[in-house]
Amino acid sequence: MPIFSPDRHAHVPSYVKLTKQPIAGGTYRPLADNEDSNACAPSTLSGHHSSRLYTQKPAIHATSNNTSVFIPKVDAPHLPKTANDESIDEAANDSTHSAPPSAEIQLAQANEHPLMQAIEVCKQSVHTTAKALSTAGHAVAKAANATGHAIRTAATAVKTAWHTFVNFKAVQLIIKFFKKVYALWKKRMRFSYAFYTIVFFLLTSAEVIFLQWGMYSEPEYDKSTEIDETTKVLQSVAGQVTRFISQMWLEQKNVCLVSFVGLALIYLALILVTNRFWIATLVFGVALTAFGVANSIKVQLRNEPIIPADLTFISGGDTGSIMSFVPKSSQAFVNGAINFVIWFAIIAFALFVLDGRRRFIHCSWRHPIANAKNIIGNIFRVLAAVLSVVLLSAYAMGLGTPGSNVYKWAKDNGYEPQLWNAIGDAQANNPATTFLSLSKVKAMDKPGNYSQKTMESLAKKYTQEAKTINQTRTGELTDNTVIMILSETFSDPTRVPGVSFSLDPIPNIRNIKNTTTSGLMLSPGYGGGTANIEYQALTGLNLANFNDSLIVPYQQLVPNQNDPYSFNQIWMKKYGKNASTAVHPFQQSMYLRNINYRKFGFSYLYTLDSKIPLKHTGCIDRSPYVSDSEAYQSILDLLDRQQDSKSSQFLQLVTMQNHMPYGDYYDNNEFSDANISEDLSDGERWNINTYTKGINWTDQETADFLNQLDQMDKPITVIFYGDHLPGIYDTADMNKNNKTVLHETDYFIWSNSASSSHGTKVNPTTTAYTSSNYFMPLAAEHMNAKVSPYLAMLTELQQEVPAMSRVIGTNGGIGQGKATYLDHDGNDIKVTALSAKAKELLKDYKLVQYDQTVGKNYLKDLDFTQVP
Repeated sequence: MPIFSPDRHAHVPSYVKLTKQPIAGGTYRPLADNEDSNACAPSTLSGHHSSRLYTQKPAIHATSNNTSVFIPKVDAPHLPKTANDESIDEAANDSTHSAPPSAEIQLAQANEHPLMQAIEVCKQSVHTTAKALSTAGHAVAKAANATGHAIRTAATAVKTAWHTFVNFKAVQLIIKFFKKVYALWKKRMRFSYAFYTIVFFLLTSAEVIFLQWGMYSEPEYDKSTEIDETTKVLQSVAGQVTRFISQMWLEQKNVCLVSFVGLALIYLALILVTNRFWIATLVFGVALTAFGVANSIKVQLRNEPIIPADLTFISGGDTGSIMSFVPKSSQAFVNGAINFVIWFAIIAFALFVLDGRRRFIHCSWRHPIANAKNIIGNIFRVLAAVLSVVLLSAYAMGLGTPGSNVYKWAKDNGYEPQLWNAIGDAQANNPATTFLSLSKVKAMDKPGNYSQKTMESLAKKYTQEAKTINQTRTGELTDNTVIMILSETFSDPTRVPGVSFSLDPIPNIRNIKNTTTSGLMLSPGYGGGTANIEYQALTGLNLANFNDSLIVPYQQLVPNQNDPYSFNQIWMKKYGKNASTAVHPFQQSMYLRNINYRKFGFSYLYTLDSKIPLKHTGCIDRSPYVSDSEAYQSILDLLDRQQDSKSSQFLQLVTMQNHMPYGDYYDNNEFSDANISEDLSDGERWNINTYTKGINWTDQETADFLNQLDQMDKPITVIFYGDHLPGIYDTADMNKNNKTVLHETDYFIWSNSASSSHGTKVNPTTTAYTSSNYFMPLAAEHMNAKVSPYLAMLTELQQEVPAMSRVIGTNGGIGQGKATYLDHDGNDIKVTALSAKAKELLKDYKLVQYDQTVGKNYLKDLDFTQVP
């Protein structure tokens, strides 16, 4: 009979005590360890009881840990049998609380019923896990109850303390007072939409008048000239503003209405977007007042109004830089405007508090579909905001798009755009209209024959032209380190009609010009526009080819270009990315130079606020700007770094010493006594004297700089030019016959002793007049250097059209027109009078400029700018 039966759960086991038998012999054999034994033995599945079996000879002891079992040497079948053997066997097999079987028995059981054993083990595991989870749950619940009890206790204490506090009589009196005030506050009047309309109309009209007032200045009359009072009144600021408004009735020109509509659309968009009338009123009033103040000051300093591109000064963090340009004469005006803005803000905020109508259009975002009123209000709120922005955008875009419905409507109401002359446009049409008309700018119109095939043909044409030119040239541009110096407002004041000195303010530069390649440069600016001349010099492109609405490429065009071309890349291509560096002793983001120079490929722009700032920042006497000698020292430092290197560099310097305004900067100004000019006002004479002393310093410092370059054994060529005249020649500016002379500055191209071009002077007939877009082809001719197809085209064009530019105007009407072309004698050339070759070259030039700026840039892959 087997010792273990699988049917051990069939009946309740019985226990019989057997007679003790002596242990005849045997061995102890260890069982499986506790964990394994308990997992497999049947006793572990219901281990609530234990039992002990007695046999005649061997004894099997079952313990709780089942560490070992004694196995007798005598075979079980030879044991003496008793009458109770059968019952004992049944009890041992059927009991669910029996002791663990021997190892052999367990193994046999596992082999015989593995599935049942696995099921039992899983059941026990589930039971254990459930018990553990239950225990954890009870613990968490207990902790939560304890926490909740603590919170309730604390809340009760706070509530009790609060009730005790509010039950004080004094507190009760205060509470009752505020309840009454709040009841009255809830019943405060809602301002009517009619009142909103009145405020809307008055504020918009006031801003139109204020902006127009900032476009004028009080006229100055010669003491010897007799002017009747009526003329003085009409020409005064008040008289000119009155005329601007009254022309609605006197001349049927509703230009004031056009400006009013533009500002009204801005105001309306603010109201509908914020949905708060008084908040929009506050923003509109403060912003437009600040705009008017800044516009008035810019007109005084630079003779041009604020345009959309100027907003990059603010977004670029240059507000402080702009404020440094505010002259002392305008400080009182600025202070008055600040006081007005403060009081206006106080009044607007007070009205916002007193007005019971919080929302201009009813809406409820918390309960958008609670009722029909909320649904309609929310829909109308969103649509009104979107439509107001769309309407404003369409109006602004229409003003700058000839042929549009908005443009036609404005023209019918007297709008006459003068986009080539921003100051004239703003005076005639209001600066708000000028600003909006320039908000959407299209750089160039697409030429009719522009295509990839056309550009490939053009590239082949000028590649052949470059080969022809290069047959007689032996050098390369990169044989020399080229330093391009833009000298702020440098020009000879003695060339200005009506200005005379008994001393020569620029004797050194005059002598340099007589011994090297030099002449006069036609500048597109007067009183400002530095970045435009700089852009032409670095890229070879010209403003005359752009649409009139594109005023500042550095702010309106270059930041949006992916890969603009500039001449410094010639040196980079041969010597690596560190071969071109720029220096500007002022803020790096003025005219977005930090962005544009990076796009041009300059390795670094050193400024006063660059990560590695300039070391040389000294000024002359009381001047607020870094002197030219300090700026030149920064260039010398860059040259010293590569003194032992065989590679050349392209260095760009834009100075600041002679920047406007001109205060009492210099000690011992001999030009105050040397000024023998006649018919100048005191203010004009003062500005001219200070400016002349400044360029006299430039003359000395430039001569010293060139002498130091001459001592170096490295070939160096300098391109030096003034960007524009300062806007201080009021008397000459009033004469329209001075159109050209107020746009002429001095330039020269000079090489040191180590350069093979030292002492070279290109034919004065071809260099007497030029424009900054031709500087690089002239430098290549000066250095006898080979040219790229692009430079070959510019070389040919300069011979046919020596100077060209879109002259940006002045108060006296100078600059009226889209483009100015000069011949070799400095005379104006009409486009219709140009030779057939010149007209063809201009067409090719426009194709190239379009391709490089807003076109497909086909020429990039055609080696058009590659110098051999």
